[in-house]
Amino acid sequence: MSRTARLEERLGHQFRHRELLEQALTHRSFGAPHNERLEFLGDGVLGCVVAEALLARFPQLSEGELSRMRASLVRKEALAAAAAGLGLAEHLRMGQGESASGGAHRPSILADALEALFGAVFLDGGYASARAAVLAALGGALAIADVHTTAKDPKTRLQEVLQARRHGLPRYHVVATRGAAHEQVFEVECSIEGLDLQARGSGASRRAAEQQAAEALLSRLGA
Repeated sequence: MSRTARLEERLGHQFRHRELLEQALTHRSFGAPHNERLEFLGDGVLGCVVAEALLARFPQLSEGELSRMRASLVRKEALAAAAAGLGLAEHLRMGQGESASGGAHRPSILADALEALFGAVFLDGGYASARAAVLAALGGALAIADVHTTAKDPKTRLQEVLQARRHGLPRYHVVATRGAAHEQVFEVECSIEGLDLQARGSGASRRAAEQQAAEALLSRLGA
């Protein structure tokens, strides 16, 4: 089994052109060809797929409401949480300095790499394959998306979902810190009392990491 087989399995797409997958997983600090052009393409594919899914699910909503929901679903924090759910960080190729500073767990890098991955799937297998990959990565978040809650931050939404289902409150704790003091990356685990569910998030602050972990757990609860 190849190093990236599990990632492909989670995406639901096996690459015919392996160079596209490698490029999608290559940060510019590693060298060329890197993933920025694929990220540009993937951003467009992602927006289209999410818009299509929201249009089908919420026929009663206005254009403005749909736009706000889409913005919430494709923001950096949401994409980084989806990337963490795929285990994307362990597959990224980056320069030694970027890697040593915790770059593989930085939300902006994870979000960009996920978009690049969607772009690579589109080039490798067409729109239908890219659509399936986006839904595999973001399906949980799409399933629980609601016009009244998308404006709320993930920690608030998670607490409300758990209270509605009569579960205990989530607990957060820092499991690791990486990088120099001026550019630290925090890794936080969120767990739910009474449920065997955990998810991790990372960010430049503890709060940002907690929000990403909550987002990832919301996705799992909605899947």
